[in-house]
Formats: sequence, structure tokens, C-alpha cells
Amino acid sequence: MSAATHQGSVPHYFVPSPSRHPLMTSIGLFFVILGAAQWINGHSWGAYSLLFGLLWWAVVMFQWFGDAVRESESGLYGRNIDISYRWSMSWFIFSEVMFFGAFFGALFWSRYYTIPTLGDLNNSLLWPDFKAAWPTDQPGTTASPAGIVEPFSTIGPWPLPTINTALLLTSGVTLTIAHHALIAGRRAKCIAWMWITVALGATFLCVQAYEYAHAYQDLNLKLSSGIFGSTFFMLTGFHGFHVFVGMLMLLFITLRLMKGHFTPERHFGFEGAAWYWHFVDVVWLGLYLLVYWL
Repeated sequence: MSAATHQGSVPHYFVPSPSRHPLMTSIGLFFVILGAAQWINGHSWGAYSLLFGLLWWAVVMFQWFGDAVRESESGLYGRNIDISYRWSMSWFIFSEVMFFGAFFGALFWSRYYTIPTLGDLNNSLLWPDFKAAWPTDQPGTTASPAGIVEPFSTIGPWPLPTINTALLLTSGVTLTIAHHALIAGRRAKCIAWMWITVALGATFLCVQAYEYAHAYQDLNLKLSSGIFGSTFFMLTGFHGFHVFVGMLMLLFITLRLMKGHFTPERHFGFEGAAWYWHFVDVVWLGLYLLVYWL
């Protein structure tokens, strides 16, 4: 561990001791990926591997971020560390943009290239009963070229997706109010609005869980429902996971605020979580328009 002083007392930079956390995180993520892949492919033990990996990952993340919080609150972080965190968070969000960009690209390619190609004249002899339509559940069409996908119904924008859109947009407003309250030094107001933001995020997840149950039980819309089911659950499911992660971020930021952490001048932990949450809001708007409306 080493530090060079800046202006006499504030560390100009800080180099932490060698950490076990990256290796331990990799172990947890290995079991997550292994379990998810095996579970999707019909191996029941995959669910236990997935759960074990998630619990392992959560414990390591709790320890890792706890170390970072203690270092920050002990005054070890200076201006260069703040810049480093800002760039790191920016690149992380950019990687998430590319992540969702690939999924939106899969939706676009399937809808505007794959389905029309399967239904064109060149494939009429190969798939005589298949009609190029999106969603693939429309009357007079089959959900797959070979008719192996069971009929299903899609979910429209009203009411659940619209309710969730209102919840997320409102949470963005309440988070911004909390941020301005922190900058103004009004900690109690900031904490109150943060709890409202966390509650809105939790409500979004509950509504989405109900939507999934409705899709599986009443609409027969499943992950296995052809290309539409795959893209629908891939996009909305991964977004829901990001909402869950963002909600946890905001929850721990709120608990830190209640402990007296952050000041009007130094609060990038708050800002980083807010950046992430606003990114989640923007992604949902794209989902709402492209998946539910168009």
C-alpha cells in the first residue's frame, strides 16, 4: 500500500494491497454461467449451481464494496481516485450499452430479415404454411416454420408495461430530487426521496414478475415460444436483472446516507448509482417502444 500526499494531507493517489476479490468473483460467476446453461438445457442440478454461484458472488461483492467504502470513508481517496472511478463507471455503462445493443440487434435482425426471408417465395416450397408476420402469433400464421412452437398470445403495452414505464420514469425524478437535496446539504430529505426511489424499483420488479406469470400461465408465451419468445424474455429479463442490481445499489447508498456517508462535495458513490439507474430507465423506454408497441 502506498500513497503520495496532495496538499499536505489528502492522498493524491492510493494503491490498495493485493486483493483476493477478483479471483473469488470469477469463481462465483463460473457457477452462475454453468448453472444457467445446464438449467436451460433441462438439467435440474443447474438451478442449484446457479443459486450457489449467485450467493457466492453476492457475498464477495459485499466484502469487496465494503473494503472500498472503508477506504473512501477513511480519507484515502483523492482527486485522482475520483477521476478513476468516474471513468470506470463510464466505461462500465458503455459496455452495458453494447450489451443491450446486441440484444436489440438480434430483435431487429429477426424481425426485419430472418422472418421475411423464411416467408419469401424462395422458401414457399420448404415452408408452405409459414407466413412472414411479426409477432409470429398473428391469425393465420404459425409461430415457427415447422409448426413446432405451440400457439401463444403476446403482451400489449397496456396496462402492465405502461404502469412499469410510469414507475421507472417517476423513480428517475425522485432520484434527481434526492441528488439535489444531497448537494444542498439536506440529508433527511435526500434519504426520504431515496427510499421512495427504492420502493418504486421494487414495485417495478413485482409488476414484471406478475407479467411473467401471466405470460406463462395465461398466454402460453414462454422462453421457448420461437424467436418472439426468445427475444421478448431475453430483453425484458436482462433488463429486469439490471433493475434488481440498480435497486440494490440505491438501497445500499440509502443505508450509507443514513450512516452519515457522503457530503455535498464528495458523493460519487451516489452519482455512480444514479448514472446506472438513469441508464436503466433509458433502456426500458427502448424496450417499451420496440417490444410492446411496434
